[in-house]
Amino acid sequence: MNLSLLRWVLDPRTSLLARRIRKNRGHEMSPDTAWRLARLQLHPDEVPYRNHGHGPPS
Repeated sequence: MNLSLLRWVLDPRTSLLARRIRKNRGHEMSPDTAWRLARLQLHPDEVPYRNHGHGPPS
C-alpha cells in the first residue's frame, strides 16, 4: 500500500485539506509538505514533534 492511499484511509480530513492547500498554491508545494502543513493545522498538539527534528530539511 503506498503512502498516499494509507493517508487517505487513516485521515481523509487531513488529506482533503492538503489537496486544498496544494491547489491554492498552484501545486508549487509537494504533496508530502502540504499534508504535513494540513496535519499541523488540524492537530496543533503535534507541533512539538515538528519542533524536535521532524520538520522540513534545512
